Amino acid sequence: MVVPSFNCITCYNNRTAVAAPAAIRNSFAQIPFAQNLKATCQTWSIVNHKKLCICWPPTSAGNRERAFVTMEDHFARSDTSLSSKISPRKILTTSNHLRHVDSIANLPSGAGKIPRLNAVILGEALASEEDDLVFPNEDFSRQAHVSSPQEYLKMYQRSVEDPSGFWADIASQFYWKEKWDHQVCHDNLDIRKGKIHIEWFKGGITNICYNCLDRNIESGNGDKIAIYWEGNEPGVEGTLTYNQLLARVCQLANYLKDIGVHKGDAVVIYLPMLMELPIAMLACARIGAVHSVVFAGFSTESLAQRIVDCKPKVVITCNAVKRGSKVIHLKDIVDAALVESAQNGTIVDVCLTYENESAMKKEVTKWNEGRDIWWQDVVPKYPITCDVQWVGAEDPLFLLYTSGSTGKPKGVLHTTGGYMVYTATTFKYAFDYKSKDVYWCTADCGWITGHSYVTYGPLLNGATVVVYEGAPNYPDPGRCWDIVDKYKVSIFYTAPTLVRSLMREGDEYVTRYSRKSLRILGSVGEPINPSAWRWFFNVVGDARCPISDTWWQTETGGFMITPLPGAWPQKPGSATFPFFGVQPVIVDEKGVEIEGECSGYLCIKSSWPGAFRTLYGDHERYETTYFSAFPGYYFTGDGCSRDKDGYHWLTGRVDDVINVSGHRIGTAEVESALVSHPKCAEAAVVGVEHEVKGQGIYAFVTLVDGVPYSEELRKDLVLIVRKQIGPFAAPDKIHWAPGLPKTRSGKIMRRILRKIASKQLDELGDTSTLADPTVVDQLIDLADS
Repeated sequence: MVVPSFNCITCYNNRTAVAAPAAIRNSFAQIPFAQNLKATCQTWSIVNHKKLCICWPPTSAGNRERAFVTMEDHFARSDTSLSSKISPRKILTTSNHLRHVDSIANLPSGAGKIPRLNAVILGEALASEEDDLVFPNEDFSRQAHVSSPQEYLKMYQRSVEDPSGFWADIASQFYWKEKWDHQVCHDNLDIRKGKIHIEWFKGGITNICYNCLDRNIESGNGDKIAIYWEGNEPGVEGTLTYNQLLARVCQLANYLKDIGVHKGDAVVIYLPMLMELPIAMLACARIGAVHSVVFAGFSTESLAQRIVDCKPKVVITCNAVKRGSKVIHLKDIVDAALVESAQNGTIVDVCLTYENESAMKKEVTKWNEGRDIWWQDVVPKYPITCDVQWVGAEDPLFLLYTSGSTGKPKGVLHTTGGYMVYTATTFKYAFDYKSKDVYWCTADCGWITGHSYVTYGPLLNGATVVVYEGAPNYPDPGRCWDIVDKYKVSIFYTAPTLVRSLMREGDEYVTRYSRKSLRILGSVGEPINPSAWRWFFNVVGDARCPISDTWWQTETGGFMITPLPGAWPQKPGSATFPFFGVQPVIVDEKGVEIEGECSGYLCIKSSWPGAFRTLYGDHERYETTYFSAFPGYYFTGDGCSRDKDGYHWLTGRVDDVINVSGHRIGTAEVESALVSHPKCAEAAVVGVEHEVKGQGIYAFVTLVDGVPYSEELRKDLVLIVRKQIGPFAAPDKIHWAPGLPKTRSGKIMRRILRKIASKQLDELGDTSTLADPTVVDQLIDLADS
């Protein structure tokens, strides 16, 4: 019997719905999630001969419930009719190499309690709070580099069963002056078996700058745009083709060689997101120098600490930068850092300074004659060609300092060959990169994301990259989408912090712009909560762009767990499955691997090409920090849950490092800054959930006896952290503490502090083992003071 037409919520089209034939009703009822539905209420329609759209009449509240299934997944279809049979779900079996990923071939089953088959397909429906799966559409999958779970499984299986052959085939696509030795990979991740070491493509001779620039030019892409640069102020812009970028890189490389920078020498780069930042990185790589980019938001003390540690031949900076409406005097910070580093025994003879005239004129820039050199006065005079310094695959490429739990930043060392192959490959597959794409990653090159996915990964693939100098909400919260439309950005990669921040501003700042060029969205820096994921998907991507929700670290060099667009359904908030060659395991406190659906500590079994090789000057700390907790594995420091489908859900840091807006900040660093104040006797810092930043910094502060609490002192404590570390590390909350919960041995019980900070007072647990249990009640009483 034909029933009235309706506007189908799934596909937003007016369709004539008919009572579902008995065969369809019976077969649909076999699906576990639908068994509680009354078959007589179901109506159905065929959408593009591919999807079965099943709708229920409106409820008393006027809402029409709906679900839909992909006919290929749940129904066998002939040319003329639907079969009444549903393909039965196979019993999952696992092997050593493919456990927790082979379930992907039998998707979907959903995660958690799913009352019905709630799913959407890209471009055909918005993701709601009840939607657990987001499917790629057929056209997208057909054109993707990895178009199905089966294709992924085939590639993944080879990558873990024959890693040498898998990665050697990919590495052969790059230029090598000399090929690597017969043994592609040599490693030991088990501290019980001796020194930890990781080597890939050892014996190979190459240069990453050559592969980023010369190789693309030689293939005919010299006139292709390499960089679109967007200044802080609207209308200030610039472009560089691959030919022009190579010329600029060679000029700086020649200058660096002329002042005595050689292979293996360190160069510190303290620049904002000008085109000169990736130019400086590539120039160092071209001559074999080791660059150490320091985020141009770090304080004098933090910069000086890094200068003292790596002892650079030169520091490259600019006089100032405008971040939104605020001018930041970078040269003043560098001047003070060079004074401080000299006092600690490290003297830098050259400070190459770029005049960023939109922020400050050179006439008003403070100057140190004999040491300071204006970039524009010397670099353009050098030749636009520069011979390549060929380097070994295991020669160092860059140092990047990341926060540690001891208070001293760790100099993460990445080498050339494996990092080059891994970042290029992860970029290609995780973003389904095509040659016509315009790619924009909002990260700063002062962080690993800017190294791997602003500079090296994209340029190794011959991509066109957008580099933006300013703040994402300047002059208004629509700036990002204005830039997307201006440059026809097709791949947009950003942090959950920015997504949440723009989400709070309202949809109108997004919807006033077209954004039709967008094809892929990406998330980096911390787990993205499902509600922000859905807003990103629905509003920014118009429900048609898959989201590459990537998990990785400074130490990993590139993506480790990430969706591959077009390959499998996504679950909002999940990083999904491991990248090729990556073998994640979840272990308990004793280091025993946990199978199936579980939560625990995330570790990696076996090495991968992009892995860091050591901590600069401190290999013992490298082994202790990453390989001693669970011998035989790389310990990520993150907690992770795995659902019954094998999808991975990152739950955050389990050590004393806080992830604020994608910036990893050691609690010890913040505590050290706080106790440097003469009125602060002791401090303990924990991370708490923050609506915008992901995690916020919550500081418990004990003052010197006799010093009263005051708003002025609170501001002074926040200011001292800003000065010593940087604004991004400023505590969100100062909690006055007459004492801290400690064991009798003097260990601060941070677990209890986290519960107090998060107001989870019913989860404090046993406090009887504390030296002074009454401290807990005092802290609770002072929580809102």
